[in-house]
Amino acid sequence: MTQEEQICSLALMRIPGLGPVGMHRLLSTMGSARDVFAYRKELPERVPGIHSKVVAALGCPEAFRRAEQELAFCEKKQIQCFTLNDASYPARLRECDDAPPVLFYRGNAELNTRRVINIVGTRHATSYGQGICNRFLADLSEYCPDVLVVSGLAYGIDIHAHRAALKNNLRTIGVLAHGLDRIYPAVHRKTAVDMLEQGGLLTEFMSGTTPDRQNFVRRNRIVAGMSDATIVVESAAKGGALITAELAESYHRDCFAFPGRIDDEYSIGCNHLIRTNRAMLITSAKDFVQAMGWENTQSQVTKEIQRELFPTLSEEEERIVSLLQKIPDGLQINTLVVDTNIPVNRMTALLFELEMKGIIRALAGGVYRLIR
Repeated sequence: MTQEEQICSLALMRIPGLGPVGMHRLLSTMGSARDVFAYRKELPERVPGIHSKVVAALGCPEAFRRAEQELAFCEKKQIQCFTLNDASYPARLRECDDAPPVLFYRGNAELNTRRVINIVGTRHATSYGQGICNRFLADLSEYCPDVLVVSGLAYGIDIHAHRAALKNNLRTIGVLAHGLDRIYPAVHRKTAVDMLEQGGLLTEFMSGTTPDRQNFVRRNRIVAGMSDATIVVESAAKGGALITAELAESYHRDCFAFPGRIDDEYSIGCNHLIRTNRAMLITSAKDFVQAMGWENTQSQVTKEIQRELFPTLSEEEERIVSLLQKIPDGLQINTLVVDTNIPVNRMTALLFELEMKGIIRALAGGVYRLIR
């Protein structure tokens, strides 16, 4: 991605009256942040409903001054700056209507790895919740050693999930509610530093941004949007974990919850998600892996599907079939989107066509597999 596009994307973030949805809409319509500014006077015709104050604000030179300052900070601190059109930008998140136009990242984990989960829960984790984090990730590392674990580096379940991932040699990403010039809470600094060597830190906020309350809600949409599945370990009747679960549902992602005793304050939220069918009940890593269709069946002998059997496949359909041929277990739809670079709405239509042709089969957890 060019430096000009980075600066224009950063400048766009400084325009008053433009929230994440508005920015995403502008970028989707115009194709790039550069063109948003270059064709500013044409925006009222090309983007119906855009407010005249927003168009006027796009001419503010202060936004570009701040953008250049931030990019210099990123270069000095070796922070990667991903815009929406960057190949390294989380493809799962890009498909969300409120995806951030820019992400700042320090670390060594691949954000578009094949399997990404997030683990969230109360800030008041009990020994029960801590035990679940440790046991679940220890077992999951045996089933899926390549899985990326995402959480929010907060007190409670979040930090226990990160530490359990590190302990079991899983890569883990902390999504922050502030800039990368600080760590909050400060007591988690040691874990954050360890994560830079075995994962990373990710945020949409520029340096100097403080961890204000509203930022945590915005942070949760990144946690949910960049993941294949959300796993709620412990939650009270209200809290950020439930917000993340709601966001996951709105993004059509899978959601799971561990049950708890009916009289435990920090199991009320999980039990409610399960009771209202907004989350699937799981009690182990095996439950989760089976629900997602991530079982390791490499030892099974798979018959190779011959290309000549499908003479009427389009180029996009061939890419999907070719990819599924390599993975006997099948792939989750978000993984197919990432690996083929086909937008999720288009992918849904293509998978339906392939299913109707009798070439693939839909499994639980949004997984698709070739019919053998």
